[in-house]
Amino acid sequence: MPRATSDGVSIYYERDDGEDVPVVFVQGLGYGRWMWRWQREAVAGDHEVIAPDNRGTGRSEAGLPPVVPKLPRKLRAALLAGPLSYSVEGMAADLEAVLEDAGVREAHVVGASLGGMVAQAYALEYARAKTLTLCCTTHGGSDALAIPEETMAHLGSTPKGASEREVARHRMRPAFTERFTNRNPHLMDRIVEWRLEQDASDPAREAQGGAALAHDVGDRLGEIRVPTLVLHGTDDRVVPVENGELLAEKIPDTRLETFDGGSHLFFIEDDDRVTERLLAFLETGE
Repeated sequence: MPRATSDGVSIYYERDDGEDVPVVFVQGLGYGRWMWRWQREAVAGDHEVIAPDNRGTGRSEAGLPPVVPKLPRKLRAALLAGPLSYSVEGMAADLEAVLEDAGVREAHVVGASLGGMVAQAYALEYARAKTLTLCCTTHGGSDALAIPEETMAHLGSTPKGASEREVARHRMRPAFTERFTNRNPHLMDRIVEWRLEQDASDPAREAQGGAALAHDVGDRLGEIRVPTLVLHGTDDRVVPVENGELLAEKIPDTRLETFDGGSHLFFIEDDDRVTERLLAFLETGE
């Protein structure tokens, strides 16, 4: 089980063999490696695949002070959204440590939501990114469209008396369309199980949320000099689609593709079409 060390924190990653330039998949806020399983399976074989767990997620260490998880939830959440939060820049440093440990000289970096923020920061600060693919993400800052308050409240809520599985299902509801969840009950059951096995703990998820809220690289995107593919669902209830349009306006060498009616997790709901587009981009950079 390969591990890298970043600022004293052990970061776990998986590695699949392949012949072409590695593809590294960066997870969204709180989500485990399961979220990329469809694209990862399609890419593996032709490309080497690197799949790290964000700090605090899956098998990676959280790197939080030991007392923090023991604090009352409201106090803990306030601290982890502010002075004790992770930073996107720190998570980009984690990614650099993983690629250094893996001996990767260049990689296609694919990130969704918080992972897309990490991918932006990574391309700005480090030299290994060959291309970027940014899904359902934002550059942050005052001119970006914030997560709707109703969605924010839902993502962090815990229904009274709910079981662990019910909480996991409840919190991801805004990320999918009702049509998809209604048509795929067995898959949703499996996703709940994957979430319980691989997702971040509540304290780590809160620290990741603090990193996402503080993210702001809108005035630096012109410095990104690698081909970039921006993918976004038009009905994203978590990160509004206008954020994808802003990224495409500000990153010089960008292709924007929107998915009509697509949710925040459109790359799961419409995995075949997203994977086809990603593979074409990895092949040609266009």
